Amino acid sequence: MRYNKSAMLIGLICSAAMSTVTFAETLSFGVDANYPPFEYKNPDGSLGGFDIDLGEAICDQMAVECVWVESNFDGIIPALKVQKFDAILSALSITEQRKEEISFSDMLYNTPGFLVAEKGSTLTDKPENLAGNTVGVIQGSVFETYANQYWRTEGVSVTSYESSEQAFTDLVFGRLDAVLDDGVVIQQSFLDKPQGAGFELVGDRVFDEAIFGPGTGIGLRKESNELRQKINSAIAAIRANGTYDELAAKYFDFDVYGQY
Repeated sequence: MRYNKSAMLIGLICSAAMSTVTFAETLSFGVDANYPPFEYKNPDGSLGGFDIDLGEAICDQMAVECVWVESNFDGIIPALKVQKFDAILSALSITEQRKEEISFSDMLYNTPGFLVAEKGSTLTDKPENLAGNTVGVIQGSVFETYANQYWRTEGVSVTSYESSEQAFTDLVFGRLDAVLDDGVVIQQSFLDKPQGAGFELVGDRVFDEAIFGPGTGIGLRKESNELRQKINSAIAAIRANGTYDELAAKYFDFDVYGQY
């Protein structure tokens, strides 16, 4: 059988072009979409939040397609390590304990931790004041680590939840005396809502540098050095060109990149 060489060449070019479109480079992020305003589900089921917008901006800067893989937060690092996705973008604090298992990008943002309790409560963040009370935390979070290390040993009952929403619900119904969480999450997801009308932040900012670290970052497998460098370059670029500040202004009225 004879072949038309011109037709073969055109066919190969078209095939290559189709392959480029079909197999475009992607960057997959693991996320637990239960932590507004950082990550959440929109009414139509799509993902939203500051982390989602940041991830899309980073992917745009890297000229890759963003793929989001939902994962329970408590199991998100093990899922990364078995390659269910390329990186974690889910309000993940950069801590020394986590750095034993994974590596991190440069810092994305830094927001404070606080206790929320009923208005008029005499509770504070001091362990001697919390003794005999029940505090809710998010399972697998730095807040759970802090509460277990500093409060549980002093007679505080610590209850872990899969999401902030579950903890806030139990607080409203009196099954908890307080919730320890990110101050931004508490404010926007609870205090600014009708169900949070009878509650307020109590005590001082809850912080321990060894537990909370310098802020949040994108988690990566330790061997992903090239990807980490590309992501860091993209983060630097979106901060330099104003994209980061534009996205942050959609969600916050203060500098989330600053230190507290």
